[in-house]
Amino acid sequence: MLSSDMTAAKATRSPRKKSRPAARRPAAPKPGPGVVPDGFYKAMVWNLRNGVVAITRDGRVAVMNDIAYRVLGMRSNPRDIGRPFMEVLKDVPDVSRIMAGSFELSHLPNRAELRLKKTGKVIGYTLSLVKDARGRSVGATLFFKDLTRVEQLEERERLRDRLAALGEMAAAIAHEVKNPLAGIEVMAGILKRQLTESPDAQSILADIIKEAKMANVIVQEVLAFVRPIRLQVEDIALADVIRDAMTMADSHASLKGEVEVKVDVPEALRPIQGDPHQLRQIFTNLLTNAFEAMGGIGLVEIAAVAVDGDEDAGPAEHVAGPTIQITVSDNGPGIPPEVMERIFSPFFTTKPQGSGLGLAIVRKIVDAHDGRIDVGERPGGGTVFRVTVPVRSPQQLFG
Repeated sequence: MLSSDMTAAKATRSPRKKSRPAARRPAAPKPGPGVVPDGFYKAMVWNLRNGVVAITRDGRVAVMNDIAYRVLGMRSNPRDIGRPFMEVLKDVPDVSRIMAGSFELSHLPNRAELRLKKTGKVIGYTLSLVKDARGRSVGATLFFKDLTRVEQLEERERLRDRLAALGEMAAAIAHEVKNPLAGIEVMAGILKRQLTESPDAQSILADIIKEAKMANVIVQEVLAFVRPIRLQVEDIALADVIRDAMTMADSHASLKGEVEVKVDVPEALRPIQGDPHQLRQIFTNLLTNAFEAMGGIGLVEIAAVAVDGDEDAGPAEHVAGPTIQITVSDNGPGIPPEVMERIFSPFFTTKPQGSGLGLAIVRKIVDAHDGRIDVGERPGGGTVFRVTVPVRSPQQLFG
């Protein structure tokens, strides 16, 4: 009986299902050949937003991407790979020296800065060694980025701080000085009319009036420099602005002399938004400076080109959008490097009777138009100023 009950229980018990083994996850790929597609690392380096120059231990170029060529002011050439870096970088000796010392330095520079003599650009760079599996140095790599705009923005902020303090002082001084200067000029004029029979007195009084007028001009320039610029913005054609600026500069006939002026500003250039009066002042000042630097003999060239955009826009103050670049170049004696670094600084001048505010005001006007101005050496000798202004203001681009 017992056995029959046990048999019945077994018969009614549901059959046990066999447990299935847990599904296995696919194994993670092991590092090694085939994991990274061929050419991936090369494509990565070539598409970096920073400049990259890499050399081998024996001094040959291993990598040099397009950004590096552009920032260094060189023309891209695939044949440079494998050539001695001293030959490839012969036109940028300051960079060549950094690369040459990479294997001798005990501590390589990290986040250092350098101003390129060839282009005047400021780069921030990091230098590192390339080591193999045994820890031996087999090469060196220079990573760098164009910091010119960052430096310009920092200088702009420093200038604003200085102007805020200077403005209050200048306004007070100008108020106190203008009235005495006017009085000196008026009294000297009265004396000059009364002492018509004395040639010596006439000469002295003429000098007094001349110096009083010059002092008054300096006071006016200081006031113009420290006052905030309020632009009267409208759509304007740059060709018209350049023509007006040439007419105003031509009025300084004694400075222009026999200087030839060539203009290449297409009438078809897109109109820009700006203040025509302020923009005329920029190019009148640059032309007048060129005339004075060349001593009345030489060539001045003015050219303008449209630039679709700037992919390395950087800070928000410099919007990546359509711009127009105007160059004013001359074949004069040029500007010494130590002077070029300070040329836009307020009250810095190399002229015997200059106020040092002309180019400082030019830069202030360019900044007010959300543009930038650079100065460099003209190929073949001389000086070139580059003024870049947006076609539309940043507010309109985002509006």
